Amino acid sequence: MSKWFCTLLMACAVSAQAAPSTGQADDMERILMDKGLLSQLKDMQHTVADKAHTVADKASDLVGNAMGFLGVRYKRGGNSAETGFDCSGFVRAMYEQTVGLLLPRRADQQAATTTVIDKKELQPGDLVFFNTMRRAFSHVGIYVGDGKFIHSPRSGSEIRVEDMRVSYWQRRFDGARRVTPEASAVETSAPSAK
Repeated sequence: MSKWFCTLLMACAVSAQAAPSTGQADDMERILMDKGLLSQLKDMQHTVADKAHTVADKASDLVGNAMGFLGVRYKRGGNSAETGFDCSGFVRAMYEQTVGLLLPRRADQQAATTTVIDKKELQPGDLVFFNTMRRAFSHVGIYVGDGKFIHSPRSGSEIRVEDMRVSYWQRRFDGARRVTPEASAVETSAPSAK
């Protein structure tokens, strides 16, 4: 979309907000209609709404799919339910299977290629990172909502849901990230971070 069109839309929105009478609003609507911009604006509103629903559906599918792997054993370097998963292998597999995005293999690489968000902005499907090995972004999980995340924790355990508000996770929290289509990456053959 051109800068000119965005500027016009912003000006129209400001004018509509500040208009003291309906006469000015009617004039603005008539101008937009004459220029053919009113239908474009409505189309854009529908497109944005459709994309928002698609993102919400994908996040719901992602979390639902991840929950289907509860109880699968941890395996360092693991990439499948058959062999087991490590933390980053689990996240990578869930995003590839559900969303069709191929994330990097290691947790620190996943953190580097995703969008930083504030902890308060977390939504189901976002990634949460922790320092569990005395280095930043050494562990990753998928946020499921209500302060909880699903992950493949460590040797001898299984994929499970945990509460981020537990002191262990609070002390080790490294940040939250949102996966966008630009986050997909070329496969790396580097070993897992955990």
